[in-house]
Amino acid sequence: MGLCWSNQIKAYSPSNTGLNSKGGSSRDGRNLSNSSSKDSLPHTLRSEGEILQTSNLKVFSFSDLKSSTRNFRPDSVLGEGGFGSVFKGWVDENSLSATKPGSGIIIAVKRLNQDGFQGHKEWLAEINYLGQLHHPNLVKLLGYCLEDDHRLLVYEFLSRGSLENHLFRRGSHVHPLSWGIRMRVALGAARGLAFLHSSEVQVIYRDFKASNILLDTNYNSKLSDFGLARDGPTGDKSHVSTRVMGTYGYAAPEYLATGSYLNLCSRVVVRSPCFVLLLILENWPALCGGY
Repeated sequence: MGLCWSNQIKAYSPSNTGLNSKGGSSRDGRNLSNSSSKDSLPHTLRSEGEILQTSNLKVFSFSDLKSSTRNFRPDSVLGEGGFGSVFKGWVDENSLSATKPGSGIIIAVKRLNQDGFQGHKEWLAEINYLGQLHHPNLVKLLGYCLEDDHRLLVYEFLSRGSLENHLFRRGSHVHPLSWGIRMRVALGAARGLAFLHSSEVQVIYRDFKASNILLDTNYNSKLSDFGLARDGPTGDKSHVSTRVMGTYGYAAPEYLATGSYLNLCSRVVVRSPCFVLLLILENWPALCGGY
């Protein structure tokens, strides 16, 4: 199904800094991982030496991405999240060099908000996971930009947007999903998660939610946003982290209470997919009045 470059990714991911009470939000829940991490990382570590060697990622210059997105114009924004804004851009299909709008292929460029709730650590984790993991139900990372204080990620463009937009009818172009398409989306997302949890990969996603499930033209679902992902427990190292990560409404109460995956793995990882399936079936947000 998918290819993994190594049995354990060993990606650089957020450290244990405790739970915070403020953060970015979405329709389906409030984000738990919300402190800005850009100031907690020593300047000496902010280099390409942290990035695992991957031959399939292109290193973009900031000027190329600026040109590709028409100087990050507001009308090029595809969406926003805790990391920053996502812009629509155009590149040559073969060289991936910037082209004029309407020429080449469309890409999605995620730009780190310097004043946001995520930072270099999440940017780096995204590169180190998606730069190595390949599966039909994971979003494809094309490259990145690391230039001065600029941190950007470049992905394939998925024309249908997020599952969340379709469930809650965001945008004039969004149409109701048929039952057949809903089941197709659910199955695709489950396959992506099963790949991450396989014995060969062993990655804990930690942010499985409707806004992170993206859809292509044929409604094939792909998991996105790996900034909070971590390597799963191996051997006698079953304790993963005590920092609570994820989104309110999706995270298991046992995990919220302890901040640890120790002896809770099966219950913790099942909670979020069950909530997403409920959203697909009922169109209810993860958090709603009275609950």
